[in-house]
Amino acid sequence: MPATPPPKRHPYHQWAPDARALDLVGDKWTLLIVRDLAAGPRRFVELQRVLPGISTEQLRSRLNRMVADGLLTRQRYREVPPRVDYELTQRSRELLPVLGALARWGYDWAWTAPREGEAIDIGAILRIAPGLVDAPRSLSATAELVVSRTDGSTRHYAISVRRGDTTISEQDAPDAAARVSGSEADWIDALGPGADRGALRVNGDERLAQVVLDGLCAGAARGVRAA
Repeated sequence: MPATPPPKRHPYHQWAPDARALDLVGDKWTLLIVRDLAAGPRRFVELQRVLPGISTEQLRSRLNRMVADGLLTRQRYREVPPRVDYELTQRSRELLPVLGALARWGYDWAWTAPREGEAIDIGAILRIAPGLVDAPRSLSATAELVVSRTDGSTRHYAISVRRGDTTISEQDAPDAAARVSGSEADWIDALGPGADRGALRVNGDERLAQVVLDGLCAGAARGVRAA
């Protein structure tokens, strides 16, 4: 266990396991930072890019707090300009199933088509894959998900399942057993409340692709109960 961090600014002061957990992860942005580091270490500027709406000071403060709480490690490199990477600890990796459960609740009770003004990053949903994809232990393979964005860029996500565990990295996977690709609009249709996967293109192991997509879209397929 990490050393006891400095006192929280606004603790719940309640001897209960949920209150203790919220003392650590209940602040705004904390769980989204965990989500966006699920695919591997990121630099400060990369976290700013995937967390639209957070100020530089908010991000710096939250990262410092999470390092103190043993949720992140900070690695400094002797480079010019200086480079600092943030990475999840085992303590925070065990929050990924919690994020998956929270995402399922969001699918069931709060999911709609994108609202006006909402930032759209398909990766923000795909990075929850370790908490959403429930693969059989007999399945051991990697699926590459490809998103063609409106700005002309392409994002690649490698989702690997091994003995029931799911991991994600943001990189090409040339040896992937399955490849699922589509435009940003295609992925919005697939992950949205209608769960329309018809425009996505699947190559390779269709069973693997189905397992991954079922995990990512399962909540959406049940439709919206509350707007």
